[in-house]
Amino acid sequence: MPANGHSCWTNAVNSTRLFVLGALARGGPMHGHQIRRAAQVDRTELWSDVKPGSLYGALHRMQVEGVIEAVRTEQEGNRPARTIYALTSAGAAELIGHRDEALRDTKLRHDPVDLALQNVIDLGEDALRAIIVARRKALAEQLDSWLALRELAAPHIRGLEWTTFRHTELRLRTELAWHDELLDQLPKLMANQPTSMTTS
Repeated sequence: MPANGHSCWTNAVNSTRLFVLGALARGGPMHGHQIRRAAQVDRTELWSDVKPGSLYGALHRMQVEGVIEAVRTEQEGNRPARTIYALTSAGAAELIGHRDEALRDTKLRHDPVDLALQNVIDLGEDALRAIIVARRKALAEQLDSWLALRELAAPHIRGLEWTTFRHTELRLRTELAWHDELLDQLPKLMANQPTSMTTS
């Protein structure tokens, strides 16, 4: 197990680790800039919690843990030397573990908005409606942007990459449907809302 206790067998899937390990498994040895560029090209920040800016720190930690290794350095002209990383046998095993765990995991993550809605005593119906309308507008804009990105990326999308776009599209459409239902039922729901906090 890595020194920091992180293991694919004991902890939840870490998307950044899964991305780095997968990139090295698919593309072979790469330096940090190539891995970051792959994340930017794939627009991973739009469909996962992988942030390209966090990859360099992750590479250092993963090298210390032994799941990737520095195999050589390369330098072009006057540019700084770059470390080339490759997957180790431990990294290959962790990749399989992370992948299989993610594929099996069906736990629905809680949305903080549900808890927030239980604490709106100080908001009137008009104020809450304005907030929900603003949320819906933001989600609709996300959906429009996502569909536009899919059209732009269409010539380059291969195989199961299509499912990523479709999955995100359906999740956004479901969120919009929930917001529409909430707005429609809001007068009735607010009429039954407690007017003050009860204490014992």
